[in-house]
Amino acid sequence: MTQVSRYHPLLVGLHWLLALMVIAALALGALVLVNIPNSDPMKIDALRQHMTAGVLILTLMLVRLLVRTRTTHPAPASSGNALLNKLAWASHRLFYPLVFGMAGSGIIMALEANLPAVVFGGHGSLPPDFWAFTPRVFHYVFSRMLMALIALHVAGALYHTFFLKDQLLRRMFFGKRVIAAATIPTSPAPNQPSSKVQS
Repeated sequence: MTQVSRYHPLLVGLHWLLALMVIAALALGALVLVNIPNSDPMKIDALRQHMTAGVLILTLMLVRLLVRTRTTHPAPASSGNALLNKLAWASHRLFYPLVFGMAGSGIIMALEANLPAVVFGGHGSLPPDFWAFTPRVFHYVFSRMLMALIALHVAGALYHTFFLKDQLLRRMFFGKRVIAAATIPTSPAPNQPSSKVQS
């Protein structure tokens, strides 16, 4: 029997790639897109990047979920506090529904606003205001929840690194991951009688 000390290399790569992509997409949406009027031609270019990144993030998250369900994981980490352990367990699993919710609401909004034809086909024009579409509200709420979850995730990593100093982050980096099981001794333990019949 073997144990692993790190996550699967593909899961590690997807974790860091998705972390960068999700943060970049959130920043583009919250800091750039929101400040460009829909009448500005630059809005279409920014939307094209945002929508492309969103579809790619959704695809990679589905791949990550598949890899996660089919690979061996390290033993559950502990913070030494039952409440914090439950919070960590829940927060890790919330990433998937929030990302899927953001992508889904974005796709529905794009279809309602005919964005694929406008952004990728050059046909038509952008609507005056995306807030006229109900999925925009969900897209906004999911984005803020995801930002808060990322902040919580980073805070947890810093807590483990600088306060607990348990090297938890090593689990999400590349390196040797298999720990060989301890060899069980075959000779009798001290002070334990041998099973051999004495003559």
